[in-house]
Amino acid sequence: MTTAACFIIASRNDIPIYEAEVGSAAKREDAAQLPQFILQAALDIVQDLAWTTSAMILKTIDKFNDLVVSVYVTDDHTRFMLLHDSRSDDGIKSFFQEVHELYIKSLLNPLYLPGSRITSSHFDTKVGALARKYL
Repeated sequence: MTTAACFIIASRNDIPIYEAEVGSAAKREDAAQLPQFILQAALDIVQDLAWTTSAMILKTIDKFNDLVVSVYVTDDHTRFMLLHDSRSDDGIKSFFQEVHELYIKSLLNPLYLPGSRITSSHFDTKVGALARKYL
């Protein structure tokens, strides 16, 4: 199990539409915004890599101290970004694939406007369960 992780879904316009703290690390007040900052900084790298490969999972694209940024890019260039300290590539791949399935189900909801923030408590609960299962 990972001890610290932050997960965001960024739209193709680099706007975060979902954010979640996943993992069991104690939250430090002085570093509350650090994970989001690291993930936002990695968006430029993702932008460059997404056009040079057809792979959806971009594995490790950036590092910060002992934390790693892994990314999954959907076909419409929505980015699922995970900042973590684990090394389980299979678990991360499974996590991304199942969250992608959840995301598609959200898009199929007639009340959801694509590109808007995902505020569903059901979505949040499922992402937490998937993080506990795979990370």
